[in-house]
Amino acid sequence: MRLVLGVTGASGAIYARRALEHLAARAARDPALQVDWVASNTAPQVWRHELGVDMPAVMPGARRWDRHDFSAPFASGSNPPDAVILMPCSMSALARVAHGGGDDLMARTCEVALKERRRLILVVRETPLSLVHLRNMVAATEAGAIILPAIPSFYGEVRTLEDAIDTVVVRALDRAGLELPIVRRWGST
Repeated sequence: MRLVLGVTGASGAIYARRALEHLAARAARDPALQVDWVASNTAPQVWRHELGVDMPAVMPGARRWDRHDFSAPFASGSNPPDAVILMPCSMSALARVAHGGGDDLMARTCEVALKERRRLILVVRETPLSLVHLRNMVAATEAGAIILPAIPSFYGEVRTLEDAIDTVVVRALDRAGLELPIVRRWGST
């Protein structure tokens, strides 16, 4: 499986960090999992502000691509990824998905996912939502994307902030077709 994680400049860098940590751990055990990631222009600034550290240039088990490097294999419909997750997904990135366009690798990767009918999961992180945001969510859904708001669930014995964050990360990875046994699921003991 090839999964691409796009990290935008929306608030919620902790979601991306947790996803990368879990994906890197899984990729270390599962050579069939290929993880690529790309960050928007503003993502490193938000990451530094929210997490107090610089965004890593290297993540073991995952390959980071420059946002302008269109040599990435997943930039072409002839070699599409199995799934793409934007986490967090800014409202600007949502608008580009909903209406097509953009001039960077992240926008192109989303276009490829949609045109090749691959899974595209948008972990939106904004509140309150304007009518423009809601209409863009409808348009993106109609185009084939899955809108997954970054809303934690609390029924799985959530005790820490990381536990709550993981409930969102696991849901996004589930939608991508990668099930990780990280959180307690409803009805499980």
